[in-house]
Amino acid sequence: MFTDKKILAVIPARSGSKSVKNKNIRLINGKPMLAYSIEHARASRYINRIIVTTDSEEYAAIARDYGAETPFIRPAELATDTALDLDVFRHALTWLKENEDYEPDIVVQLRPTDPFRDAADIDSMIELMIEDETVDAVRSIKENEVVPHKMWYLKENGFIEPILKDIPEAYNMPRQELPKTYYQNGNVDLLRPSNIWKYNSMTGKKIKGYVMKEMYDVDSEKDFDRVADFMRIKEGGRQFVFDIDGVIALKREDLDYGQALPNERMIAIVNRLYDMGNRIVLFTARGYVTGIDWRETTERQMMEWGVKYHELKMGKPNADFYVDDKFLDVNFLYREFEES
Repeated sequence: MFTDKKILAVIPARSGSKSVKNKNIRLINGKPMLAYSIEHARASRYINRIIVTTDSEEYAAIARDYGAETPFIRPAELATDTALDLDVFRHALTWLKENEDYEPDIVVQLRPTDPFRDAADIDSMIELMIEDETVDAVRSIKENEVVPHKMWYLKENGFIEPILKDIPEAYNMPRQELPKTYYQNGNVDLLRPSNIWKYNSMTGKKIKGYVMKEMYDVDSEKDFDRVADFMRIKEGGRQFVFDIDGVIALKREDLDYGQALPNERMIAIVNRLYDMGNRIVLFTARGYVTGIDWRETTERQMMEWGVKYHELKMGKPNADFYVDDKFLDVNFLYREFEES
């Protein structure tokens, strides 16, 4: 789809952060955090201007190094913990109008704390606004894991009151019978500048949602470690060693491994890791107790289950506990790969 519209990406990156010092320019996998959002904007087929609004000359220099414009330095009063997006964007759009006579048709907000985005998602959201001029805003959303119909307000008198009342006694219903709900994940937000002038709002009245699976808002030291690990994994070139029973295969307490069943969730993740260019090594202690040679059975199972791997090692020292300084939690892999 060709468009001659002026589509502006705005990346708000203030210097003050209480959770993590200098969060927006802190290196993650060798690159300043805000650089990723600039790269996402540059990868879009529609975005034709990128600015970073910041109160810091240091941040501005970094932004320019990665291809963004910094036509102004944001006033300090708009760089506090309590400053509203509305005021930040009103300042940016006013400055551009008064100093450059530039008025974008669509504004794309990319927060610098989201290092993962697909430019195709950004472009799909832009297309929603191009195709329907009545849409005031588009927001990326994600399905709720917690059912809000089963959530309560706790009143001062000790009684509880349901947050949502659109369905009578929804809190007594199975969650499968309740409607899906979504929350805005802040990954990508689009707006028309007229929202600010006409409605004094970032969203206006007609808001479309764009469902995303992936969400990586970095706001703590733990988040930095988690995302850095995932970035290294996605780059490929790493070696992963997986135990078979209890990980690749569902565990059998009777040690009859010929009857083992596949753990399809983990196999899908192993195969994705393989396809990313990582080296996959499987190992198993099958036969350590019984003395039976399970290699042929194991190789056949891996083939039938469609497991992609580079090497299979038979044997593992028996122990009550295993200690490994490079241990990667299985739940980490489930969470990261099933959301992405």
